[in-house]
Parts: sequence; C-alpha cells; structure tokens
Amino acid sequence: MRISLLIAPLLLTACSYLPSIPHLSPYKMDIRQGNYVSPEMREKIKIGMTRQQIRYVLGTPLLNDPFHQNRWDYVYRLIQEEKLVEQHRLTLIFEGDSLAKIEEDNPATK
Repeated sequence: MRISLLIAPLLLTACSYLPSIPHLSPYKMDIRQGNYVSPEMREKIKIGMTRQQIRYVLGTPLLNDPFHQNRWDYVYRLIQEEKLVEQHRLTLIFEGDSLAKIEEDNPATK
C-alpha cells in the first residue's frame, strides 16, 4: 500500500511532461468572432440603401453604439492556434434611414 502511494505522485508528475511532445499537444480550435462579410455580400451594398435593406443583406451588425446610432460596424476576426490570421472591418454610416458612407479596412492577413 505504501509503495503505491509513493509511485502515484511520480507517475502524475511524469504526465506533466506530455505537452512538449508534438503529437500529444492539446487541440486548439479555430475561433471565429463577429460578422463575416463576403465579397459577394459587400458588392450588394450601395449608397442610398435603407437600414432594413442592409440588415437583410448583411444581418444585424456586431457593434451597435447607442451614442452613434447612425453608425453600424461589422467586425470579423479569425484566430488559429492563438494567432490572429484574418481581420475585417466594415463601417456603414447613415444619414436618416439611408446609407451615406461606407468605410472598409482591407483584409489583414498575417
């Protein structure tokens, strides 16, 4: 009984060495956050469209600032293996109910 009590901690400490072995490393899943706006969806957006038309094409915006209700932000990020791989940002600015301006960051691929 005493021998098994001494061997158990040694075996458990040996398991802490496993993450350094490449084929036994833990799985890190891809993390996709935000609204993905495809090039086809982006081409459908035109100046003068209403909020309802844009919501139909792109969906509800990720960021809807209560202090700037004339601005919608569509943000998308892809993280793979704890590294930022892709990031897109599309900002739509309205005057009244119609789209007045489109601001777009180029896709940053690292």
